[in-house]
Amino acid sequence: MRILTLSSSPLSDKRFRIGLGVVVIFAAAEILSAAYYYISRIHVSQAPVLPRVATMRTPSVSPAIVPPSANEAPLPAAPAAPSIIDRLLEEATAFRARGDTANALARLQEASERDPKNAKVLEETAKIYESIQNFDRSNETWRKIQEIGPSAGASFELAATRLKLGVPTPAAVESGLPGPSRLDLGTSRTDANGTPEGSNLAITEVTATETPDPDAETNLTLRIGVKKRPNAAIDHTKVKIQVYFYDTVDDKDIKLTDAEVTYEWLTPNHDWAGSDPEMLAVTYTRPKSNVLSPEAALSAAAAAVNPGKKSPASKPGPAKAGESGRRKYLGYIVRVYYHNQLQTVRADPTRLLKLYPPSPTASP
Repeated sequence: MRILTLSSSPLSDKRFRIGLGVVVIFAAAEILSAAYYYISRIHVSQAPVLPRVATMRTPSVSPAIVPPSANEAPLPAAPAAPSIIDRLLEEATAFRARGDTANALARLQEASERDPKNAKVLEETAKIYESIQNFDRSNETWRKIQEIGPSAGASFELAATRLKLGVPTPAAVESGLPGPSRLDLGTSRTDANGTPEGSNLAITEVTATETPDPDAETNLTLRIGVKKRPNAAIDHTKVKIQVYFYDTVDDKDIKLTDAEVTYEWLTPNHDWAGSDPEMLAVTYTRPKSNVLSPEAALSAAAAAVNPGKKSPASKPGPAKAGESGRRKYLGYIVRVYYHNQLQTVRADPTRLLKLYPPSPTASP
């Protein structure tokens, strides 16, 4: 009887080991592949974090903290932008040059609110007030510059000159007219009673009334009130009131009138003994056909009223030979002197003060 016996030969053992090794190698490869796959996914998910770390570290090596070389030339500084006040001042100057004083003053007011002690803004403001004949406000503004002191520079010196000598005006263009080339502004600032500082007399009113007259082209009366300073003693013989009337010739030239000029006191005593104003009426009459002679025209042009003397009314005379041009009433200037010193002045239109500035003194 045969018996089946199992035994391993050397050849079969060797094949078994080879097959087992191949299986182990494949298993290891699968494990490594799986490990590589999952590790790769972990790296991909962590990759966005790395730039944030690099960005946070960038300032530590920024070139801005590296000191410049001693031989390296500095870059030129950029020009500073003009300030708001400088811009407003430039706009105001441009508006004034175009004659638009309202907008100019608005710009200067805005600039002054930002810097109340800017001397250039105050200087420009004072000049504009002078140009519109508002001398009270111009003097007030010049005084603000003086309060700043010498630190205001050229504006401080100009303010001192303006307050001392007044605003320069063109010289009188008509020969024979009194008056220097400067308007003394010391009489333009008034106290609580309306009297100019340093004056004993003030003009309280000037009212013009035209009366229909069939024999005259123009018949106009000025009602003028003159009042003394409270508690002042007035010598009425030393008071002089000058009233100048002016005409336009052919609607362009301005000349002293050649019309008839008369005056009449409306108050009986006109000696300023009381506190009420003394009232004067001055009448301008232009006849339809006659004009005054050259000799009479000058006396008629200004009604020089001296309360202590009686002045005759001027009468129209024959026409001057060769005289041409149509005349029309333009306006007046009223000047009041006391002891031959100018006390106060009024004009309508006010530009007459620039053309014919008053003399600070009257001839005896």
